[in-house]
Amino acid sequence: MRILVFDFSGHPFQAQLSRELVRRGHDVVHSWCAAYVSGRGQLAAKPGETVRFEPVSTGRSIAKTSYLRRSLQEVRLGLDLVRHVLRRRPEVVLVANTPIPMLVMLGAVLAVRRTPFVLWHQDAQALAVSRLAGTKLSPVFGVLARVLGWGERWASRRAKAVVAITPAFLAVHEEWGTADKVTVIPNWAPLDEITPRPRDNDWAARHDLVTERTLLYSGTLGLKHDPELLVGLAAAVRGHGTPVRLVVVNEGPAEPVVRAAAERHGVPLTLLPFQAYDDLPDVLAAGDLLVVLLEQDAGEFSVPSKTLSYLAAGRPVLGLMPPENLAARLIADAGGYVAGPHRSALAAAAAWADRLLRDPARLAQLGSESRALAEREFGLARSAEEFERILTAAVGRWIPDRPFSVADPSS
Repeated sequence: MRILVFDFSGHPFQAQLSRELVRRGHDVVHSWCAAYVSGRGQLAAKPGETVRFEPVSTGRSIAKTSYLRRSLQEVRLGLDLVRHVLRRRPEVVLVANTPIPMLVMLGAVLAVRRTPFVLWHQDAQALAVSRLAGTKLSPVFGVLARVLGWGERWASRRAKAVVAITPAFLAVHEEWGTADKVTVIPNWAPLDEITPRPRDNDWAARHDLVTERTLLYSGTLGLKHDPELLVGLAAAVRGHGTPVRLVVVNEGPAEPVVRAAAERHGVPLTLLPFQAYDDLPDVLAAGDLLVVLLEQDAGEFSVPSKTLSYLAAGRPVLGLMPPENLAARLIADAGGYVAGPHRSALAAAAAWADRLLRDPARLAQLGSESRALAEREFGLARSAEEFERILTAAVGRWIPDRPFSVADPSS
């Protein structure tokens, strides 16, 4: 099959899937939005690989703080994506993490051309905006949420199949009338690319982190996060007498918020831009304890992919996030700690972190348990087989016999 995989964010495990599909004999173009600044995977062919990595929209970075400006940019990006797909003439498109305006534009063009696409549903975008509209955002965003909801529902109905990352999406698709085309395949981390590394590594040495105890956060900080919680956690741990440094690897609007909060609370801070993907295992190894943030309003439907990378890296994980989130359950299963994403939860989280940082043997044990869980849960072969089945069915070469959920161990 000629397959075009478009993952707006350029995440590691989507690129790994494209590589696996090529190994299974398919012709794959893997694309992402180069104008979106984020932590990315290995988006270049390795020696001997035939997968083609082709970015879309290499121009100006996307505005993350101006919704009007960003919406206009997403229309332009949608045109870039449509032109890219038309040039490549795939038999089927797999699309993930794509803003709704771009998704609607792509779906409309593919409908005219009668090219099937599969929606890899990573986040219920419209629902997240709707929930935030009543809390952080102006009421005008309620109108925006309804428009986005229409677009997301239309794209799901137009898609030949939908892959959801958690069963929590099923209720949404039942409301939209699309539940019968949904397959649940949880996200994973590329175990062969993100591996446990020594705490004392070259990257840590370059940033003077070898001798300091560290809380580390690496990844996007956006609407679903409260950046000041990171600083509050570090300050609370230091209040127990543990001299910990906060390390934040991020680019975007959260940077000045984190910097100002760290100055206000007297928390030592290392604030760095997104690092090269080849350095990511060493980056994560430099953290004694890795932190995940996710707000309550976004917690049911969003599964932070950084959690999966953290576990693969073999480090203990602390989640300030809703306990019902799928990633929260993985953290708990690995022996990590999950507290609510609220200031009131910081005291208990800091007490757990302080005890762990004072116990090197327990720290190492939980790191090993994190990696062991990742190796049990994140196997690529079965997920790739299901994606191949879904994509093949989408082009009409083979119709699957029955619904399937990788999340269901009885399947």
